[in-house]
Amino acid sequence: MTKVRKAVITAAGHGTRQYPATHSVQKELLPLVDVDGYTKPTLQIILEAALDAGIEELCVIANTANADPIKAHFRGLTAAEKDRQFAGKDWAFPISQRLEDIKARLTVVVQHTQEGYGHAVYQAREWVGNDTFTLLLGDHVYAKGAEGSCIDQIVQAFEQSQSPVSSVERKHESEIKRYGTAQGEPIAGSSPKQYVMKTMAEKPAVDFARANLRTPGLADNEYLCIYGVHVLTPDIFDCLGHLVAEDIRQNGEIQFAAAQKLLGEQRQYVLAELTAKQYDMGIPEGLLQTQLALALASPFRDQLLSFVDGNR
Repeated sequence: MTKVRKAVITAAGHGTRQYPATHSVQKELLPLVDVDGYTKPTLQIILEAALDAGIEELCVIANTANADPIKAHFRGLTAAEKDRQFAGKDWAFPISQRLEDIKARLTVVVQHTQEGYGHAVYQAREWVGNDTFTLLLGDHVYAKGAEGSCIDQIVQAFEQSQSPVSSVERKHESEIKRYGTAQGEPIAGSSPKQYVMKTMAEKPAVDFARANLRTPGLADNEYLCIYGVHVLTPDIFDCLGHLVAEDIRQNGEIQFAAAQKLLGEQRQYVLAELTAKQYDMGIPEGLLQTQLALALASPFRDQLLSFVDGNR
């Protein structure tokens, strides 16, 4: 059975939806208080979640502005820092070691030109080589649930099918213009709930979706939308390479959804409805939701609830 050892995390966007904060700090480095009570950049929380799910090697796709700050963050404390700024703060030393552990497993690859999400993923082709890998978003925080984290569950779905697999969420037809949307055939007895992808379209119009993207078992106004966590076989890069070589673009960009559709036409491609939560901190309301979810699972939960009650 193929083991998923590698993770690619895309962090090459410029975070314009979080301007003006992202004028000086890239969105994936915006801080959050994690469930352990320590303040970390978002990207660190994501990388730790990948390692906790059994991933062994990490590749971050960065841009020309954030590559160096990302590399600079993932280092431990120097001996001088331990003796001076952190003297008597022994709690910081295990965290420093964690940063060193991440650094030892981390490769940063730069996307030099902004040509779409598919183009960003394509930059990882040499690092991935012939291995299966999980693909994550650098602005989505993957929470743990009773049945494991999103990463745990997507790896489980891959292990069951040995096929490329992408997470999906049911979305109302009024929302599908924001997502890659797929039609699937339910797989009986699967857990988490899985489908064989029949076709998909990037941000379809409602009329097109009604005619072409209905999935059995869903309400008439519900659709399966691709949602940010995948396990992919290396042949996805053949599909992305075809798009790049032929300069096949949508809205001027190399679209990852187009490569997914192409791969699904060549082999079985699975869609999985995950039960664990993930939070999009790349938009203002999502950042608030992400921090609230982490805070409610942290040592500060009671203090937070007391503060909210006291300010009603």
